[in-house]
Amino acid sequence: MDVDKLLQTVSTWGAAWAINIAAAVLIFMIGKWLARYIAGLVTRIFERNEMDITLIRFFDGITYYALLALVLIAAAAQLGIQTSSFLALIGAAGLAVGLALKDSLSHFASGIQLILLRPYRVGDVVTVAGITGKVEQIDIVNTVLTTGDNQQVIIPNGSITSNVITNINANPTRRVDLVVGIGYQDDVEKAKRILSDLLRADDRILVDPAPTVSVTELADSSVNLAIRPWVKTADYWDVRFDLTEKIKSVFDEEGISIPFPQREVHLVAEAA
Repeated sequence: MDVDKLLQTVSTWGAAWAINIAAAVLIFMIGKWLARYIAGLVTRIFERNEMDITLIRFFDGITYYALLALVLIAAAAQLGIQTSSFLALIGAAGLAVGLALKDSLSHFASGIQLILLRPYRVGDVVTVAGITGKVEQIDIVNTVLTTGDNQQVIIPNGSITSNVITNINANPTRRVDLVVGIGYQDDVEKAKRILSDLLRADDRILVDPAPTVSVTELADSSVNLAIRPWVKTADYWDVRFDLTEKIKSVFDEEGISIPFPQREVHLVAEAA
């Protein structure tokens, strides 16, 4: 082969490759900048709509890396690399990863649902998956609670969305439900009057809705009275505990009995 012709061929081939490499680098640099710009634009839109910061960060990352993957494919195509087989490989790998992580992906989808629908927020006291506690953190995969005795509980989001969610302090007020039994020999009207006075004397008990004191059941050994005052959610447990103690003390002072289960044992002497 003629040396000059070989050098010319190599030179032409090298120049073409140099142009392709330069174009691929340019595509990558510009595409990377555009990917970051578009991801930032999406983030700003979400921030203006006051979306949850966890969801904002998630979509920022997803948008950026998805666009960056397209940029890499475009750059590879510029270099003459067959991208069809590359895309098939990515699809197969994605399917394998999806099957291996199907439970994690379920928790992931549930996390997005929780962040979008917001059945509870950080700081709320909730009962989820049978656990009651204060919400400390809502992640894409898990929700972190702190229980009343200061234990940290990490619950997968899939277990939360597949069960009943109770947001205890979602509303500003709650009703305290107490049932107190008195003896059949006691004066029902007197007991109701005492209970009503106790409720009126507590400034934490709301006037509207008005509290109620009613006979709810004629049980086997007691006449049961339902006491139902409304309070601010933050005062619920303090009022419940204080009211229970005061009812016992005042009933003792007024001579009203609170029946409790008793058992009588009769001894029969056998004949000698």
